[in-house]
Amino acid sequence: MNWAVEISDLVKTFGAFVAVDHVSLNVSRGEVFGFLGPNGAGKSTTIRILCGLLLPTSGRALVDGIDVAKDPESVRQRIGYMSQRFSLYDDLTVEENINFFLGVYGVPNGLRAERKQYALHMAGIGERRRMMTRTLSGGWKQRLALACAILHAPPILFLDEPTSGVDPIARRAFWDLIYEMSAAGQTVFVSTHYMDEAEYCHRLALMHRGRVIALGAPAELRRAAAETPVLMLESSDVLGSLRALEGTPGVVNAAVFGGGLHVTVESSEQAIPAIRGVLQDKGIAIRNLEPVEPSMEDVFVRLIEAEERRAA
Repeated sequence: MNWAVEISDLVKTFGAFVAVDHVSLNVSRGEVFGFLGPNGAGKSTTIRILCGLLLPTSGRALVDGIDVAKDPESVRQRIGYMSQRFSLYDDLTVEENINFFLGVYGVPNGLRAERKQYALHMAGIGERRRMMTRTLSGGWKQRLALACAILHAPPILFLDEPTSGVDPIARRAFWDLIYEMSAAGQTVFVSTHYMDEAEYCHRLALMHRGRVIALGAPAELRRAAAETPVLMLESSDVLGSLRALEGTPGVVNAAVFGGGLHVTVESSEQAIPAIRGVLQDKGIAIRNLEPVEPSMEDVFVRLIEAEERRAA
């Protein structure tokens, strides 16, 4: 297959610290590929290597068939990059920022008007073209940053935690834009620490301490995790229930989920009576207790805990 991104045994160290630890994966053309993990997991470092901004310590990475270590400049000409900090100039208008990045990306003069109009329309910011960038909300700055990143029509787009600090409505609208680009054939490589955003990706790499600990479509990862049951517990005292379940036989983990708890157990049949007994002794009323499909958060927490146990 003609991959958009190919990573083989990639390592990046900073002194004794291993930021990227032997990562290997491939990304298809037109795919929305997600890098999921907590802060410090190695997501941003990997993306910066793929963008030709950092040299790998060892291993190999190809972007659009180009070795990022051997020809980073050619890589940068073929990609769009959007960081979580939105590299915009607040003292310029929306249109002036776009004009600036048209020049940075070397878009030919004859194509600039067309590319500007496309970017403004795609991001839905045409009516704000004369506004000062500093007056925009986080969601509109996000759209402008995306518009600037695609001015040179890159086949591959890297988005490094682009929805950090943006409200949920703006986040969902932003993902609609990502789907549009994917449908048009662009590859979108996006990192996030929001578990719900994992569901929007075609495939995911779950990272922890610089390593990929799971790789696959969201549904595949949830199915693999379903071997360990998860119960939804709704009670009269959520935090009291959380404390009461600590050390309960058969309970692997419990975490707040919405208005209740997701409780990972060894066996539903054995755990449900035990949970009912423990909470009854504490005077906590159970409103609902039933098996549910694991969420991506359940999957990720379980995988991290397994990694921690192996490392101990």
